[in-house]
Amino acid sequence: MTEPAMETVDPFGMTAERQFADVWSRDVLSVRERRLLLLGLLVGQGIDDQVDVQLDASLRAGQLSEMELRELVVFLTHYAGWSRGTRLNSQVEELIARVRQARPGDRPAKPQ
Repeated sequence: MTEPAMETVDPFGMTAERQFADVWSRDVLSVRERRLLLLGLLVGQGIDDQVDVQLDASLRAGQLSEMELRELVVFLTHYAGWSRGTRLNSQVEELIARVRQARPGDRPAKPQ
C-alpha cells in the first residue's frame, strides 16, 4: 500500500504573506503613504529590484502619478545620493515608457 503524495507547504511563506497583508491593511497610514515610505527605504538601501516592483505597483495602481514619481526622484536624490538618484531616475523613466507603450490611447498622434 502506498501513502498519498503530500503537498509541499511553505509555512514561512504563508506566515510572511499574512504579516505583509496585515501591515499593508492597517488604517493609520494610507497605502500611498506606505508605498512612499517603502520606496524611500529601498532607494536609500540600494535595493533596486524591489524599487522596480514598488514603482510599478504605485503607478499602475494609481497611487503615484508620473509627475509624482519624477518628483520622488528629485527629492530622494538629495538624500540617497546622486548615484542612487540617477539609477532611480532611469527606473522611473523606463517604467513610464513601458506603461505608456502598453496603453494604446497614450501613444502620441502621428504628425499630419
